[in-house]
Amino acid sequence: MSTLRVNLKQNVDNSYDIKIGQDLFGDFVSGLKKKPIAYSYVIVTDSNVRKLYGEELKSLIDGISEKTLMLDFPAGEKQKTRDIKSQIEDSMLEAGFGRDSAIIALGGGVVGDLAGYVAATYTRGIPYIQVPTTLVACVDSSIGGKTAVDTHHGKNLIGSFYQPEAVIIDINTLTTLGPGEIREGLAEVIKYGIIADYELFELIEKRSDDIFKYDIDLLSLIVEKCCRIKGDVVENDERESNLRKILNFGHTIGHAVENHSNYTLTHGNSISIGMVLEGRIAVNLGIWSEDDLERIKSVFIAAGLPVEIPFDIDPEKLISSMKIDKKSRGGVIEMSLPEAIGKICRIDGKYALKIDDEIIRAVF
Repeated sequence: MSTLRVNLKQNVDNSYDIKIGQDLFGDFVSGLKKKPIAYSYVIVTDSNVRKLYGEELKSLIDGISEKTLMLDFPAGEKQKTRDIKSQIEDSMLEAGFGRDSAIIALGGGVVGDLAGYVAATYTRGIPYIQVPTTLVACVDSSIGGKTAVDTHHGKNLIGSFYQPEAVIIDINTLTTLGPGEIREGLAEVIKYGIIADYELFELIEKRSDDIFKYDIDLLSLIVEKCCRIKGDVVENDERESNLRKILNFGHTIGHAVENHSNYTLTHGNSISIGMVLEGRIAVNLGIWSEDDLERIKSVFIAAGLPVEIPFDIDPEKLISSMKIDKKSRGGVIEMSLPEAIGKICRIDGKYALKIDDEIIRAVF
């Protein structure tokens, strides 16, 4: 027998900047003109965001690009599918876009996840830039390089880690969101407070009303705090081998609930429920205090977020979903759980704890 080795060890620098400010589109495109990342650009967005910002951004990109294409799809989580991904790719191929192209993901988390996954696989990988326009995308999904689509088996089960070239956060885009969309993002913001930043949690506890008044300074501060937390986590664990798992607090149960609602329950509402139920598991395990659980429930309720599953469902179906979730290992469900507001529990150096099915059944 002969054995040949292909040596592919390499140091890869996937670093990028997150720019946070107001009225950034002009500066963003000027920067691309000075330092282009491609000869042609495809703006991927959804039907709602296209009307708000798509044409404006395309007109700016037209001025610096050999060729520009804007593609949109109907807004909503139900569109984050392999079919929509294929439609985007076919449109790009038919228009003659090659490896010298780049994608600009303009929109919320669904747009960013889809467009990023297209970029990761199109002609084996082309650059992309995240331009988030929702609070969820600004504080969470645009950062860290997780790209994916959903299937009927669960959320984000098909995808890849693929880092963007940059993240451009124009805070002014948040002023066009309705209260429900702000609420969606606030669920993720509260999560960051619970897992890593007591002062952030306390800020939301005291000033959630001002967020719904679109206080720009407060929104800027919140976005920057969340981006800094996620950036630090991703720097230390890009591929989610350990530390990055803390970002999944509330998402193990939350994703299962969201999937079983057929996405009629939004992501923010689902992870709010997930955090409360996973928090109850932490209390039952003796990791966390009942007082802290009640405190986070009060913050969710004050923000208009749910703390209970609003429909009947067989717990066994949720448990089955959790077992094929990407966060489970060997058919055993794992969760990252808090030990205090602002701190996630670590046991034997690990942030993901194996959770027995019976413990999960008990919270339902």
